[in-house]
Amino acid sequence: MEPPAGKCAAPSAVSTPELQLRTLFVLDGARRIVGTREVVPGSGPLFSLIRGRERCAWAVRADVARDVADELDGLAGEEPPVADFRQAPVYAEQYRSLLEGRVDSGPSFVFPEGMARPAGISVIQDVDVLSRHFSGWTESEIPECAPIVGVVEDGFAVSVCFSARRSDEAAEAGVETAVDWRGRGLAPRVTAAWALAVRGSGRIPLYSTSWSNGASLSVARKLGLVGFGCVWSVWAP
Repeated sequence: MEPPAGKCAAPSAVSTPELQLRTLFVLDGARRIVGTREVVPGSGPLFSLIRGRERCAWAVRADVARDVADELDGLAGEEPPVADFRQAPVYAEQYRSLLEGRVDSGPSFVFPEGMARPAGISVIQDVDVLSRHFSGWTESEIPECAPIVGVVEDGFAVSVCFSARRSDEAAEAGVETAVDWRGRGLAPRVTAAWALAVRGSGRIPLYSTSWSNGASLSVARKLGLVGFGCVWSVWAP
């Protein structure tokens, strides 16, 4: 069913917000969030709305009461497309009131065509390469987070970009740089290399962050990433 004029189109066709929604979360047959697409899945937000310039995509977590979920769906279907991604959703207060949770939001980006391939980047396939400067990685995560690329010094990665969440269609970037190597422009290099590797795998590379993460926003600016929307989510308190 087509939405009324001036409203975000319902997420029935593949749009970039819809693609990102399906990459961030596992959805059931009723389009409810049953978990995140991380290596160790989380339960996800109670409600997530991705607004673009032409379309919106949204989903409610599966354990939210049916009457509340139906009301959230109705409100989200009335959200207009936006040009200013910092602008709060029209029904932000109603979403908060219905769910009584905490809000997180931030912009979403796609990568421009024609990016140069950075020099000095290694493909990481061995967890030992990550062991000195990045804690918590396990051997089983390496294929799940592929492609993983990084700058390696003395046999150990000092800056890496990996697939924090991944579907058959797209992947979301995760970037880490060891403390002593920050401020050297490594994060944009590894992120660009990761995006090219993701494209080589047949997937679409995506990048999103929080409005409060200045370092991550700086990476997006330096790479000339193209904003396509904003993720606005309500999490359980």
